[in-house]
Amino acid sequence: MAFDIDMIKKVYAQMAERVDTAREVVGKPLTLSEKILYNHLWDGKATKAFTRGKDYVDFAPDRIACQDATAQMALLQFMQAGKSKVAVPTTVHCDHLIQAKDGASTDLKRANDVSSEVFDFLASVSNKYGIGFWKPGAGIIHQVVLENYAFPGGMMIGTDSHTVNAGGLGMVAIGVGGADAVDVMAGMAWELKFPKLIGVKLTGKLSGWTAPKDVILKVADILTVKGGTGAIVEYFGPGATAMSCTGKGTICNMGAEIGATTSTFGYDESMERYLRATDRADVADAANKVKEYLTGDAEVYANPEEYFDQVIEINLSELGPLLNGPFTPIYRHQLVRK
Repeated sequence: MAFDIDMIKKVYAQMAERVDTAREVVGKPLTLSEKILYNHLWDGKATKAFTRGKDYVDFAPDRIACQDATAQMALLQFMQAGKSKVAVPTTVHCDHLIQAKDGASTDLKRANDVSSEVFDFLASVSNKYGIGFWKPGAGIIHQVVLENYAFPGGMMIGTDSHTVNAGGLGMVAIGVGGADAVDVMAGMAWELKFPKLIGVKLTGKLSGWTAPKDVILKVADILTVKGGTGAIVEYFGPGATAMSCTGKGTICNMGAEIGATTSTFGYDESMERYLRATDRADVADAANKVKEYLTGDAEVYANPEEYFDQVIEINLSELGPLLNGPFTPIYRHQLVRK
């Protein structure tokens, strides 16, 4: 099931008016996270400013992704909704029921034997209701989404904690329960408490053995496993734009380890290169036309303390390679090369 370019263009077509309206209503410059949230309000254009961490708000996500373990109950529930087709683009990915043990070919064969009834059910239901189906062996859900469906400025939900990986392409992508996904599949609004915002300013540039995973390990060290609860973590600064799109995805993917609602980066040249490299030049072309709306306002990043609930600054040039664990990312160890 290919990405829906018409849906993406529709999101971009309404973005300028909705974001401009939201900026007037809020009365101040907006972060990227706020631009995406206000652009996806269920009721359309903003009529009031929402209080972070307090107001419950209805949203209209652009797409849904489900993994095979959680999709079973979700699709069973959707079948009771009386709909002939899902209301938003949806995909099912068969990866969680494959146990890594003896090697790809052996493990895949075993999964197809043991879970054949589940896979057949998911394939049949997906075919009936217009859902994209990624069979066993087709790839890991969050990487498939990044390579095929994620797009800057979009909002998606997924029945997998690593849905947040799509933040590497500038999305607000949030892991949810199956019942939340079913609501959206059936054409209903999705409710979320308006998130708080944590800004992470990245300066300098990764060097030596230091990698993007070291950035999120440093953030986890600062925030601990629950410091991001109820918040979107938004990365910005010269260190962010100097990082690869897949590196951004790695950081967002591990944002789940600090309890964050999700994490995201503003649209930049690395994302454009990634879109073109994954045969989505038309998405890159569309994004370029509204790129000023696919990142936070300049005033926000110039004075982040005024616009974020918490600000963290990390100099990547001074960040050394870190070793994860044991047991949890907050117990990380500095690696020193002699």
